[in-house]
Amino acid sequence: MADGLPSSDDRPDAAHTRPDGVTNETVEALGKLSEALEVVEQARGFLYGFHRLTGRADLALGEAADLFDAAGQRELADRLRNGVIGRNVIHGRWTFQVVEDYDDGYYATVKDFEKTARDDLVGGRRHLFEAEMKEERRTHGRAHHEARPNDEL
Repeated sequence: MADGLPSSDDRPDAAHTRPDGVTNETVEALGKLSEALEVVEQARGFLYGFHRLTGRADLALGEAADLFDAAGQRELADRLRNGVIGRNVIHGRWTFQVVEDYDDGYYATVKDFEKTARDDLVGGRRHLFEAEMKEERRTHGRAHHEARPNDEL
């Protein structure tokens, strides 16, 4: 630190450094866009959870129908098989179709827009807002506060 600047390994890498001429407002807007994408990703995860849980429930309902049959409750088992098991969860759709519609529509549109904005405004760099927040919050020169991973550890 002879020149007063942190050593190069104590500064963010180029992928997490703002390009020249990019304003604070642009970095903040990209940060908000990234935050929105993260929420969309989380919603997608919940949707996949809904898909898996609904599938598990349908299989358990099938087992229940078999158990009703074994218990001599054939009419109830048939009503369960014909009225509930394999039923669409939304008009005309099983959960895999809901997931596909979400993935191909809303999710893909948001993800593509976020990437296009990054490509157009900051050369594709990701998480600039967070990288700058890290620089503001970390204690320079202190262990476990490094700017980036040290591969020599």
